[in-house]
Amino acid sequence: MKPRKAEVTRNTRETQITVKLNIDGTGHSKLDTGIGFFDHMLDQIARHGMIDLEVTAKGDLHIDGHHTVEDVGITIGQALAQAVGDKSGVRRYGHAYVPLDEALSRVVVDFSGRPGLEMHVPFKSGAIGLFDTQLAFEFFQGFVNHAFVTLHIDNLRGENSHHQAETVFKAFGRALRMAMELDPRSAGVIPSTKGVL
Repeated sequence: MKPRKAEVTRNTRETQITVKLNIDGTGHSKLDTGIGFFDHMLDQIARHGMIDLEVTAKGDLHIDGHHTVEDVGITIGQALAQAVGDKSGVRRYGHAYVPLDEALSRVVVDFSGRPGLEMHVPFKSGAIGLFDTQLAFEFFQGFVNHAFVTLHIDNLRGENSHHQAETVFKAFGRALRMAMELDPRSAGVIPSTKGVL
C-alpha cells in the first residue's frame, strides 16, 4: 500500500505554516501554533484520529489568532486531501459521539468531494485561554473548503467551554479515523455510484 502521507506549506503575508501528516500513523503530534489551547485541540485530532501530525505556524498573533487558526485549518485540509488521494478503498463516512463530563458532541463526516459545514456549538464563553471560541468555526470552515468534505458538528450539551471544544475536536478525530479507514471488502473501489469523489 502506498503511504498515505503529505507535507504542505502555506506562506502568506499573514501566516507561514507547514503541515506534515500521516493518515496511517499512531497519533503522534508535534505542534507549535503559538496558541496553547489550539495546540491542545490539534493534539486531540492526532491522538483520537490516529494521525501523525506536525504543525508549525507563525502568524500575526499581535493582531489576534484568526489568521493563524483559519490558515492552519486550510493547510491541514490541503494535506489531508493530498494524503487520502482518490479515496479508493476508504469507508468514506465517519461519525463519533464523545462525552467529557457534562459535555457531549457528535461529529459526522463524508469524504464527498464537496465542501460543506454545519456547525452548531453554543459555547458558554467567548474565550478559552487565548483562544477565541469563534475561531473553532473558522478552523473547520477552512478545513472543509480544502479537504472537500461535508462535516456536521453538533455540541448536544455542555456548560464548560473547554469541555465543549474538547468533545468536538476529539469526535472530529474519531470521525476522520473511521472515514479514512481502508475497508478490506472494497479494496481499490471508490465508494460512490459516480465512480469518483
